Amino acid sequence: MSRTANLEPVHAPARPERVRLWVEIALVLGLSLGKSAVYSVVSLLDKLTRAPLGEQTTSMNGSLNRRPGFDLTYQLLDVFFALVPVALALYLLFALTGRNPFALLGFGVRRPNRSAGASIGYDAGTGFALFLAMGVGTLGVYSAGRALGVTTAIVPANLDEHWWTIPVLLLSAIRHGVLEEVIVVGFLFHHLRRLGWGRGAWGPWSIILASALLRGSYHLYQGIGPFLGNVAMGIVFGWFYQRGVERGQPRVMPLVVAHTLLDAAGFVGYALLGSAIGIGT
Repeated sequence: MSRTANLEPVHAPARPERVRLWVEIALVLGLSLGKSAVYSVVSLLDKLTRAPLGEQTTSMNGSLNRRPGFDLTYQLLDVFFALVPVALALYLLFALTGRNPFALLGFGVRRPNRSAGASIGYDAGTGFALFLAMGVGTLGVYSAGRALGVTTAIVPANLDEHWWTIPVLLLSAIRHGVLEEVIVVGFLFHHLRRLGWGRGAWGPWSIILASALLRGSYHLYQGIGPFLGNVAMGIVFGWFYQRGVERGQPRVMPLVVAHTLLDAAGFVGYALLGSAIGIGT
């Protein structure tokens, strides 16, 4: 396979295609992380007009019903329906290109010209390395934000204790990893590139920065620190994905692995150890 086999041409498309691409971006983001970004901005404004951010707490993964059976049902439904926009994004990629969207984004088990075992090893190893790098940075940004009073105290797991609490938190971590990396990196990079955003002096950095700013924006409800931290994470993840695009082998799966591990460590770690993991205070 050539180094540019998976690259979409960087050119200004005709007007009908431009309209189609922007409509598809608006639909996918409007049903998922774009909507989250709008609510996050409103939430930040609400918090800023209530009290200093450093005196407030943001809770995640809370109970959805007082009765355990219905709480579990709602939790599972929440995970399922949160992933519907991912299915939509993959379908739109197939409808637009006629290609397997999993292969197009590197979201499958196998890498081109690699065995399944080698591909899984690469995704797991690279994802774990990114997890370690981003994990240290995340704790550092959180601590700095708390010290400066620009980050709320974050409680990443607020579920009651049940036999299904840990499995649901793990599912939530997988949900976030798949949703964010497939849409904010894979889908958005592909569509913006087809719109010609890879051209000019900024080159691919226009796409990387747009993706990173979107990632940061839907974390604003946690405060300014998480916004900056997630923008930095988005730049690193975007740069990694773009390197694969330029080699003709884009690979979003290591990003899904890294993101899932980050959230699993935060959600499950807090549920088991509380603020001893470095967040929540």
